[in-house]
Amino acid sequence: MSFAPALRLCARRIASPALIRPSITFAGARKLHSGPSRQDKPGKYAQTDPQIEVEYPEDHELPSSEPVAGTGGQYVKPTLPTFSLDGHVGIVTGGARGLGLVMGQGMVFSGSHLALVDMNKEEAEKQTSLLIEAFKKENPRARRTPKVTAHYADVSDPESVEACIAEVVKEHGKIDNLVTSAGFTENFEAVNYPIDRLRKLWAVNVDGTYLFATSVARHLMERKAPGSIVMIGSMSGAIVNVPQPQAPYNAAKAGVRHLAASLAVEWAHANIRVNCISPGYMLTALTQKILDDNPDLKAKWTSLIPQGKMGQPQDLMGPVAFLLSDASSYVTGADIRVDGGYTVT
Repeated sequence: MSFAPALRLCARRIASPALIRPSITFAGARKLHSGPSRQDKPGKYAQTDPQIEVEYPEDHELPSSEPVAGTGGQYVKPTLPTFSLDGHVGIVTGGARGLGLVMGQGMVFSGSHLALVDMNKEEAEKQTSLLIEAFKKENPRARRTPKVTAHYADVSDPESVEACIAEVVKEHGKIDNLVTSAGFTENFEAVNYPIDRLRKLWAVNVDGTYLFATSVARHLMERKAPGSIVMIGSMSGAIVNVPQPQAPYNAAKAGVRHLAASLAVEWAHANIRVNCISPGYMLTALTQKILDDNPDLKAKWTSLIPQGKMGQPQDLMGPVAFLLSDASSYVTGADIRVDGGYTVT
């Protein structure tokens, strides 16, 4: 007896593939974290010198996707409805710039309302307007525009986190999703790592992730509502990066990865899913500046990546949208590594 499906698959010839094109321009510059009070010299692959100011290129823009051009004209490429975030309310910490902002854009373009959380509220407010403009440009016939708001929080301060969550709930009425993207790295040899910087790194990368996750979980449990939390870890939580010395950062990201797994089990009864995304080397505007000053470093990194290239920020859009959506309703406690194959070699 044959069980072959009585379906015929049709292939549609596409005149030109979908391209990533810019939609939002970054402006201004941001100073990195100030250096330690003592005179220890950090590694050359991370910049913590207060005299260094990284200029974000004026023409640096967020990616977006054009409509697919087919033989019958332009059309929206179909996908499963479970991948939609339509009507969801999501939070992204560290959302005013970099990877957090790009992941936030992916959420908005998937239909989600969004709360951008950052210590730099002014920058977050600027980006909310740009995100809305980008959405309207990409979806000129959309009947609804996602609501995007900006909020301040020091992720390492419990009171600041609780105040931020209350503000988001007041503004949006609820919270469904969370992406914990706030974090930073520094390079010091372990024997010379300034203790104040070590504590700050742990407070932001680990404590901040925990505080936001537990606060959102309490909100979801009070509503008896399902939810999805995505913690942004790093491949550094599973491997030891070379040549840069960053033992505390590696340990912190390993902690984030296991925190996601632990909370996934603890909160499964409440239908709250918790997963981790571990990016590899991403070619952000900030990373590009560092590599421009250390050309041998880029060659070293790419030589260790099976795909032979660094990742782009937009490579995180799909995994985040997947894990936040109902398409991943039976996925929890997972760690998705977006690293070009680095950690499997």
